[in-house]
Amino acid sequence: MTTPGDPQAKVYSHINGGESEILARLAVAELCKGWPIYRDASEWKNFRSLFSDDACVWTTWSKRQPIDNFIEKSKEGKSNGDFILHRECGTLVELNTSTLRAVGKMKATITQRFNIGEGGDAALKPVVFDVDCDSRFHFFCFYDSNTNAWKVKYVKLIYEKDKLVPVDGNAAPGFPKDALDRYPEGYKYLGAAQNILGHDIDASLPTIQVPEYGSSEALRLELYEKMEEWLDGADDIDLSTSNSISHGDKPTNGKDTHKQR
Repeated sequence: MTTPGDPQAKVYSHINGGESEILARLAVAELCKGWPIYRDASEWKNFRSLFSDDACVWTTWSKRQPIDNFIEKSKEGKSNGDFILHRECGTLVELNTSTLRAVGKMKATITQRFNIGEGGDAALKPVVFDVDCDSRFHFFCFYDSNTNAWKVKYVKLIYEKDKLVPVDGNAAPGFPKDALDRYPEGYKYLGAAQNILGHDIDASLPTIQVPEYGSSEALRLELYEKMEEWLDGADDIDLSTSNSISHGDKPTNGKDTHKQR
């Protein structure tokens, strides 16, 4: 269940407008689409070209990582059998032409294939299954005047809901309640399954669910505040949440800094 309240206070260039606005939004949308196209295919040089030198990203399994670390961890994960794909559902862009800042909003389904139980967790019967997680990627972008190109500085997601998908139409694992309760509604199954693979899961990422469904509303609303700060030209924005907090606690932020180019 989601809240009916509008989380965004301001309206930016997001549809129509002049040719320069439309082209700028299109350029940012291309950056967003590069995540599912390039990362899923291990096109690492193309994937890296989307980002600034000091970009950072957040995911469930990686937590906060500088982009080059994230790429190396992604390679390591794929070598170990991690099979993560992304289905883009639609992308729109918020643009501030006066600050040359943008936020790309990409609706996507994260889908990961798991083969758990065989030679692994004795509590689970060997079974092959997928976890599908509906999410919204947020790409914090800026126009680099030195290279005359748009680049991604930060990527952070809001997780909406997830589910188990039996590959054969029948078999799905039964996760213990305590394993699911470690993570908020929005990526419970994804987090629990990734944890079995050995990943240390970030349990303090934003979700769309209202608090009574196991979400911290503050995390989602705060991310929208940071998007507006970014669009309005702020150099210092707080995107990191403490790795030690539980998903029902108040977030504690770390500082990320951007120097305009």
